[in-house]
Amino acid sequence: MKKFLGFVSFVLILQGGGGLLHELSGDRLHLPWTVLQHFGFLDGYEIYACVLLIVLGVAVGAASDAVKGQG
Repeated sequence: MKKFLGFVSFVLILQGGGGLLHELSGDRLHLPWTVLQHFGFLDGYEIYACVLLIVLGVAVGAASDAVKGQG
């Protein structure tokens, strides 16, 4: 479970950071592996959603450190 939560944390932080790079570059930097820009209901709120993903990733990472067990 600890490794899975670590992986989820990594993916959330990666998606949030990539989305921020995409939004702050003014769409000049096209990152095809980021998914937030494909959600139409987030129009105008992409930066907030990216920051939220990063915060969630850090929280999941902290929770994975608190999980007991090896797997």
